[in-house]
Amino acid sequence: MARVYNFSAGPSMLPESVLKKAADEMLDYEGSGQSVMEMSHRSKTFDKMIKVAESLLSEIMYISDNYKVLFLQGGGSTQFAMVALNLMNKNNKADYIITGQWAKKAFKEASRYGDVKAVASSEDKTFTYIPKTDKSTFREDADYVYICLNNTIYGTVYHELPDTGDIPLVADISSNILSEPIDVSKFGLLFAGAQKNMAGAGLTVAIVREDLIGNAMDITPTMLDYKTQADADSLYNTPPCYSIYIAKLVYEWIKNEVGGLDKMKELNEKKAKLLYDFLDSSKLFKGTVVPEDRSLMNVPFVTGDADMDAKFVKEATEAGFVNLKGHRTVGGMRASIYNAMPYEGVEKLVEFMKKFEADNK
Repeated sequence: MARVYNFSAGPSMLPESVLKKAADEMLDYEGSGQSVMEMSHRSKTFDKMIKVAESLLSEIMYISDNYKVLFLQGGGSTQFAMVALNLMNKNNKADYIITGQWAKKAFKEASRYGDVKAVASSEDKTFTYIPKTDKSTFREDADYVYICLNNTIYGTVYHELPDTGDIPLVADISSNILSEPIDVSKFGLLFAGAQKNMAGAGLTVAIVREDLIGNAMDITPTMLDYKTQADADSLYNTPPCYSIYIAKLVYEWIKNEVGGLDKMKELNEKKAKLLYDFLDSSKLFKGTVVPEDRSLMNVPFVTGDADMDAKFVKEATEAGFVNLKGHRTVGGMRASIYNAMPYEGVEKLVEFMKKFEADNK
C-alpha cells in the first residue's frame, strides 16, 4: 500500500529516511545484537546513545552549557504541573498568556499551586490571534511568565516574544520545536512533547536553565523535580528508550540531511506559503488566523459550511490526504505541515483543493 500524506496534529509523520533507518536497526542496533526497544537503559550502549541524542539536540538548537536538556515522560500535560511546582517558588506567583486550549489547561493546572493570573487572552476571538503585551502587562514579582509559543489547534504563533524583563519566560514549544531556530537564551525553560516534530509519543524534552533547578516546592513529587532528573542525566528511572532513539535519528536527519534549522525554516516557509497563498486566493476555502500571527506548522481553514467541510474531509481522506479534520473546538479543517511533511505533500493537497473547489462551485 502506498503511504498517505498524513496531516495529523500529532502523533504526526516522521521522515521516511528515519523510519527506514529504524527498521534496519530494529533487530540489531549498532552491532549490539538487540533492538533499542529491548535494551537496558543502564547499558553502556544505551548510555552512549542518549548522550549522543542530547549532544545533537544541543548542537542544532545552539543550547548553551548553562541549560540542562532532559528527556522526560508524561507529555506536555505533566509539564503544566512540573513547571509550576519547580518555578513558582519565590513569590508563589505566575503570569500566563492564554492563546489556546493548551495554555488554558496549563493555567488551570498551575492555579492549583499558587497565585496564577491570566494577564492576556485571545479567547474573545476564538484564539485566532496573539494578544499584544508589553512589560507593564506582567506583575513585577511574578516568578515566571508562561506562553504556548505555537498553538496547534488554532494555528497561531509568536513571531515576537513578549518582553518580560528579568522575569523568566517559559514556553510550551511542542508543535514548533526544530521547525526553525529559537534563541534559547531568551527563555528560562522550554518544553516539548516529541510526537509532532521529534519522535513518537512517550517522550517529552525539557530545556531548563540551571539556575531554575533545585528550588522545587516541598510538595513536589520526586519524579516531578527537575533536580531529580538533571542529577540523574534523565536516567532516574527507565526513560522512554525507543522514543529517545527515534529522536536521535531525527536530530541526525536535521543536521546531516536537511542542513540545520536555518535550512529547515526555509523549507517550512516554502510549504506554508504555498498553502496560505492558495487560501488567500480561494473563493471556497478561508484561513481562520490573522495573517500576522500565522503558524508555519498548523494551518486551520474552513469553507463556512459544515456539510461542505465534512464532504471535503471525506473526499480528501479517500484521495490519501488523511487527518485533515479540524479540532472540535474550531471545526473545519487543519493541515499540520510539520518538518517531515514534504513539499510535494502540500503541493498535491493544494491541487486537490483546487479541484474540489472547481467541482463544488
